[in-house]
Amino acid sequence: MSTKIQLAQQQEADDLLGRSPLAALVGMLLDQQIPMEWAFSGPYTIAVRMGRDDLDAREIAAYDPEAFAALLSEKPAVHRYPGSMATRVQQLCQFLVEHYDGDPGALWRDAATGAEVLTRLNALPGFGRQKSQIFLALLGKQFAVRPRGWREAAGAYGDEGSFRSAADITGPETLAKVRAFKQEAKQAAKQKAEKKTEKPEKREKARKPEKPENPKKGEKSGKKV
Repeated sequence: MSTKIQLAQQQEADDLLGRSPLAALVGMLLDQQIPMEWAFSGPYTIAVRMGRDDLDAREIAAYDPEAFAALLSEKPAVHRYPGSMATRVQQLCQFLVEHYDGDPGALWRDAATGAEVLTRLNALPGFGRQKSQIFLALLGKQFAVRPRGWREAAGAYGDEGSFRSAADITGPETLAKVRAFKQEAKQAAKQKAEKKTEKPEKREKARKPEKPENPKKGEKSGKKV
């Protein structure tokens, strides 16, 4: 798997993503709560700090957890939450060693369908359905990994001509389009959530019927004066 990638917007980091399946997986794992460029630069930063030109699942899986967390925490940190993400990266690599002999490419190399790849990705530590679909779309759109039905399995992220995720970034212009889409989606979700959490008393007040008119002065309801 080798192709031109521009997710990190940094030549050396993008070159690593293009030639290393594990770097691409780790970048996808890191892609949460931080800008995409920061996330996808992470694998290169980790490799440099380990004194390597690539990432190795077996080496990372066996790395001392405290030392690995410290490595990710060095300034500039690999992530906003370097300690917790160090744990997740190690868990990912340990899973790959246990189930795929440390070979991340085996996740998709012999898969007959996109649904099969999605199932395998979804089983990875730190990969929920959305992240798995985005990575499946990234494989299909930019790495030419296209098993039967990959677009359908990737959902909306597999749509041709879309600008929804990392799968659609091929340079600064598309990065800006994806970022704009994410902002719009975030704003729409926020407005929807605010509408759902409208104060109950406010809704009750809106539904409350008008009060009956007060009894005439000198009279009480149902009683003679």
